[in-house]
Amino acid sequence: MSHSGLPRPARRALRPQQSRGHRGHIWLAIGISLTGLSLTPVAFAAGSLPQGGRYVAGAGTISGQGNGLVITQPGSTRGVIDWNSFSVGRNNSVMFDNGAGATLNRVTGGSPSAILGSLSATGSLYVINPQGIVVGRSGVISTGGRFVASTLDVCNCAFMTGSSALTLSGSSDASVINLGRISSSGGDVFLIARDAVVNHGTVAAPNGTAELAAGGQVLLQDSGSSRQVFVQTGSQGTVVNKGRIAAAQISLQAADGNVYALAGGGTRIRATGTASRDGHVWLLADSGRVEQIGKIAASNADGSGGTVDTQAAQLTFGQHAAVQAGQWNLSTPAFTIDDAAARALRRSLNAGTSVGVTTTGANGATGDLGVASNLRWSGPASLTLAAYRHVSLATGTTIGNTGAGNLTLRGDASGIDNGGSVTSDGTIDWSKSTGIVSALYDMNGSYNPGTIVANSAWTAAPYSGLVTQVTGYKLVNSVGDLQNIARDLGGAYALGKDLDASSTDTSFAFSSLGNATTPFSGQFDGMGHVIDRFTQFDQSSTEQPATGLFGTIGPTGVVRNVGMTNARVVTNIYFPSGIPLGILAGENQGLITYAYTTGERGSGAFEGAVLGGLVGRNVGLIERSWSSAFVGSAGLLGGLVGGNGGTIVQSYATGTVSGGNHGSGGGLVGANDGTISQSYATGLVYGPFSAGGLALSNTGLIEQSFASGEVRGPTFQGPDYGTYGGIVAFQGLPAGVPLASNVYWDKETTTRTKSSGYGAQLSASNGLTTAQMSNPASFDASWDFSETGTWVIPAGATHPVLRWQPSH
Repeated sequence: MSHSGLPRPARRALRPQQSRGHRGHIWLAIGISLTGLSLTPVAFAAGSLPQGGRYVAGAGTISGQGNGLVITQPGSTRGVIDWNSFSVGRNNSVMFDNGAGATLNRVTGGSPSAILGSLSATGSLYVINPQGIVVGRSGVISTGGRFVASTLDVCNCAFMTGSSALTLSGSSDASVINLGRISSSGGDVFLIARDAVVNHGTVAAPNGTAELAAGGQVLLQDSGSSRQVFVQTGSQGTVVNKGRIAAAQISLQAADGNVYALAGGGTRIRATGTASRDGHVWLLADSGRVEQIGKIAASNADGSGGTVDTQAAQLTFGQHAAVQAGQWNLSTPAFTIDDAAARALRRSLNAGTSVGVTTTGANGATGDLGVASNLRWSGPASLTLAAYRHVSLATGTTIGNTGAGNLTLRGDASGIDNGGSVTSDGTIDWSKSTGIVSALYDMNGSYNPGTIVANSAWTAAPYSGLVTQVTGYKLVNSVGDLQNIARDLGGAYALGKDLDASSTDTSFAFSSLGNATTPFSGQFDGMGHVIDRFTQFDQSSTEQPATGLFGTIGPTGVVRNVGMTNARVVTNIYFPSGIPLGILAGENQGLITYAYTTGERGSGAFEGAVLGGLVGRNVGLIERSWSSAFVGSAGLLGGLVGGNGGTIVQSYATGTVSGGNHGSGGGLVGANDGTISQSYATGLVYGPFSAGGLALSNTGLIEQSFASGEVRGPTFQGPDYGTYGGIVAFQGLPAGVPLASNVYWDKETTTRTKSSGYGAQLSASNGLTTAQMSNPASFDASWDFSETGTWVIPAGATHPVLRWQPSH
């Protein structure tokens, strides 16, 4: 795409203007072209130093010293100075000694400001001139705090009170242009105008943000972790960068105008994060255009990749466009990946930058996302193409990866059940990739996979729960969609968003998915989303118990990456057969990984029920899952699982388990005759006759696990009444199977001095004090606390946690 020049606002730059009663004036003519972007000052006829300054708020002194001015503002105060003109000649200097305070300089005369010499401040410095501001090639601006150059004005009152939110507004057609060097050693740099903001020099804010914004009204906020300038009213203005910008975070914003990131050679926009700011770049023109020609880089303080967000109504890419970061997010109403876009995406992906392209359907656009050019890359970076409506691959096009990259194709990105589909008339080639391919489409949409070439040697990553390398998922975007899984219990499903399931409390009586006769045999991937306020009660008229979201997960069934928050599942029917009842599932015969529940799993079913906070009974595999749900009333109770005959690994429970008048249970599991490994429980366990910190009874294997929750009986009982243990109430009956020697309990918090209430006992030394529980040396060598090990003790923690927990 070729241009003879930028739109009118950027071409105009600084207009010649003359103030009444002021003899001197500046004539500035700046020619700007998109291809060459030449900025040539024709004439600088400004005064050599600012003139006519007086404090109108706050206090300070203004004095001349040779070829310079020194403004002294006592302490770290705030002050406002009105000037007739504010320019600095090539060999002149202006210095603000304002401590860590701030000084606002407003030009009330009719002359633009030309900074050709040195302008500095110990604190923050604001220059407001509706006639325009230019920093010449010889100009140097340096501050200890924030620097703001703006053609928009702000009221003195808000500034003087130190408000964390300042609103700048105005109707000036002048511009802010930097040809020189602007830096803030300890703060931020903001260049703001209604018409055009141009950087052809260097801007540096290593510890803050550097933000260029065009708009009629702009909000300036204080934030120590994110961007601080927000265009509230558009002006069809323009932001142009052909210089260098380096900061912790960078933003170029022109809400309804255009943003041009034009620098072609090297990396001219580079965000390097700090301890408090992730490295982040924003290019924003919601209803305008973003044109990127050069490379943009973003990294965090620890060396990991940062984030670049590009958002515009139109996206244009030059020959050298690329992003080097951890993640590049592009958002636009509708988009087709042509040769130029594919080149930019491919170059970024090959650099290790994961890319996400999302279409929004804004401004009446179709919201479709098409791929019309081949897109191949190597390495681990991932590509997500998410359309407001449909995703399509044109005939003859190929998307391919060699490495470990993932591909996600998603229709209906907003999760509104608009019939979003995924259609491929091309090829997806993952034959040399160890990554995965996911296609997500509405239940009322369609999926045409086209030609897919998978890797015959692919194997699923540990704990991923994946079944195949390439999977097509039907999206679950509503409670109705969730219930409709029952129509095809062998399908593959994915949550399209967080679900508000509060309707199940009143208007929508949810029937559990699958049962012992016809279990759920497919895949359900929550994609990290949650189902909130799921409620289920017995449907007495049909004698259908509230067994949970899933009644039975069959041997081939997989449930992964899902949370159920604020759930309430209550059963009051008497079940003498010991029917299993959970929040996520009644019974699991398959695989559950990275799943969790919060809320309540209750029963008034007396001794008949087997209740668990996550699952009632497990005869399959549960890994890296947890529950903080309250599990209470009658039956056999477990904080995570009621009865375990399968395997539980790297999982935990923190909720209260209460046996009421008739129940008994354990902090993690009620009865265990399977395997529990690398797991723990920290919740209170109460039983009127018996209870165990980790399990009520164990005839299976418990290894490398611990319990730290209080184990409590009725207050009227004496210490020897009932059967209670720090780990289990009943161990090894009837065969006398011992507990593994690497199982521990906190003898202080559990209030129990013995590992077992009845049966085989662990050594008394396995009962640790709370101080010992927080020391890795207290655990035997099988407990791996290394940087890649299973366990970690965070600073200030009173017990170990699983290393996977902080990242989920």
